[in-house]
Amino acid sequence: MSQAGPSASNASPLIQVFDTLASAKRELVLQESGRCGVYCCGPTVYDLSHVGNARAALVPDVIVRFLRQQGLQVKYVRNITDIDDKIIARGQADGVPAAEVAARFADEYHRDMAALGMLEPDVEPRVSGHLEPIIALITTLVGRGLAYAAQGDVYYRVAAFADYGKLGKRKPEELLEGAGSRVEVDTRKESPLDFALWKAAKPGEPAWDSPWGPGRPGWHIECSAMCGAHLGETFDIHCGGRDLIFPHHENEIAQSQGAFGPGTFAQYWVHNGFIDFAGEKMSKSLGNFFTTREVLALHDAETVRYFLLTVHYRSGLNFDVRVDCPECGAAMGREAQDQGVCPACGATPGPEALRTRVRFPGLEEAEDRLAYVYTTLAGARKLLAEAGAASPAPATSPGALLQAFCEHMRNDFNTGGALGTLSRPLADINGLLSAGKGVDKAARLAAVAAFVADMEQVAAILGCFGAEPGVWLRRRRDRRAAQMRLDLARVEELLTARREARAAKDWGRADAIRDEMSALGLTVNDGPEGSTWDFA
Repeated sequence: MSQAGPSASNASPLIQVFDTLASAKRELVLQESGRCGVYCCGPTVYDLSHVGNARAALVPDVIVRFLRQQGLQVKYVRNITDIDDKIIARGQADGVPAAEVAARFADEYHRDMAALGMLEPDVEPRVSGHLEPIIALITTLVGRGLAYAAQGDVYYRVAAFADYGKLGKRKPEELLEGAGSRVEVDTRKESPLDFALWKAAKPGEPAWDSPWGPGRPGWHIECSAMCGAHLGETFDIHCGGRDLIFPHHENEIAQSQGAFGPGTFAQYWVHNGFIDFAGEKMSKSLGNFFTTREVLALHDAETVRYFLLTVHYRSGLNFDVRVDCPECGAAMGREAQDQGVCPACGATPGPEALRTRVRFPGLEEAEDRLAYVYTTLAGARKLLAEAGAASPAPATSPGALLQAFCEHMRNDFNTGGALGTLSRPLADINGLLSAGKGVDKAARLAAVAAFVADMEQVAAILGCFGAEPGVWLRRRRDRRAAQMRLDLARVEELLTARREARAAKDWGRADAIRDEMSALGLTVNDGPEGSTWDFA
């Protein structure tokens, strides 16, 4: 059994973590030296994931990657909630068993996360497989006077837990004042603040046997039980979105510390900010979200990762959306979208038609930045390959690029700041790649080799920049061509004709073809190995 209160000797290598409970950065001090337990609240599987879900999964993904890069052994646990009111409601609406709904959308979630390059958790517990520890935990709380049964339901007695509200910085008396509008009123409860640990079976709903009669677990008790089962009574880091601080994570603390004592459970609470769409939190209930799949149909998964990592995980992220009229291509602002009328041509496309013509400016900028990085990497690797045996071996210790990058990551996993450190090295390497005479060949190769070696470590931490550069760049080019409905066969014909004109030294014809391609939004790059094309 893990004990609370780790000693300073278990400190990790100078990593600072903003702890929501402390409302401050704290040095990461582990329960066990060299080992870190991380729990992430996973999805409730009743629908396809949206971009907000993707960010909630990406934050712990990168934290785990970085901690491992720093030499720590990390046990990463991310749960699946497959028993829940929303799942039951979806099953009733679709006319299928709730278990079938959960199984289907768990598979869909895995597909989306795999597409985004997320690490698979070391353990992925499901509620349906943890009924026994859930019931055992509830039994402990009842035995300690922290929970009570009421007509087949079991409720947590909030008044018996003195620290209730400490995570969300809310006082029980203030919550009670608004109980009429914010907290479910139930005459079976001793207090409106008491929350369900076990729900008695209702007709047509799935149920399991328990000491209090057939029923199913409440939402909050699930994570407490699964954390305990796979990370112990006390572990290191608990991740989740800001929307889970209250009441979900607040209730987890009350349950777990109520059962195991003060100071147990998560030692650091890490919460990511929201994704905003038109100034509102992105959510299914607001109807202003885009599924992960809708976004990935338009942009490479790595682009989505990069975009989400450009700001600090605790900050909100504005997901700009531009909608073009399906008829004339003119931009339709929020008012035009709401009215369903294009101000330019008067067309009245419906919501579904508009969703097929969305653009994401932030993702477009992120893709351009990724293309710059990959172009630089392609040039760097080509230079080293051409050098052959003369190419120096990568350095055995981190270079200046990686050191600067990791310094920001150690400061509360600041991916935005870490990405900012790449700008100068990228510019310097591009300068070396284009340099001719006057640059020492050995020094040039050493600098380029160090850059490539450091970028491999950066790629492992971020899950970006790790593809073969030429493959990524061609895939990007082909995707943009398809979106523009560009006739690739015609482009290749023009390029072939230009090569022939250049070979015949017909410069006028070669220039005319270049101008024709430029009119298509393309640029031609001439090099020793021939001419290639890309988007301007």
